[in-house]
Amino acid sequence: MGAMPLAIPAASNVGTDARGGAWAEAGPWRELFSRIAAGEVEALARLYDLAADRLFGLALWRTGSRDDAADVVQETFVRVAEQRTRLDRVRDPRWWLLAVAHRLAIDHARRRQRRPAEGLEACAELVAPQADQALAVDAARVCELLCRLPAKQRAVIYLRHFGEMTFAEIGNSLGIPLFTAASRYRLALARLRQLVGGAP
Repeated sequence: MGAMPLAIPAASNVGTDARGGAWAEAGPWRELFSRIAAGEVEALARLYDLAADRLFGLALWRTGSRDDAADVVQETFVRVAEQRTRLDRVRDPRWWLLAVAHRLAIDHARRRQRRPAEGLEACAELVAPQADQALAVDAARVCELLCRLPAKQRAVIYLRHFGEMTFAEIGNSLGIPLFTAASRYRLALARLRQLVGGAP
């Protein structure tokens, strides 16, 4: 699933699972949910290994805070444990997990003011986690611009480019219509072009 063109340095470990998980295929995730529903603790640990980084990235972009993002991940897995007996009825666990994390991130963002400096630093780590100095400068500039977008647009940009999701998948994850997801994405790109001095 190719990302749409955007001048962002590619991250080496964001958007794909570093441990070899197949995020693009729903089957393995449904199997994990079924095993968790059956009470397998090892399956819950495996789910955490596969999903935690992605959930953290989304929460970080939504809240601008590492602490809040870490809390969101923890609370998401608390929800998984609390709703264990119903997990085998979830059609697509990837969307379910992202939707839960997104709602929790919104709650955190509403309770606290965003911390722009911390959000910029953490964003740069996601965009270029092991960058040389030149790439780190580029990543910092990209993140400065991204942090000036509305949080809803930032979330769609994250899911599209780092989550490698279609607009339909983004809509399912965030609980919004496909058209709304695509519209937020287009608005975000238009705003970014304005910020870098391109055509409106």
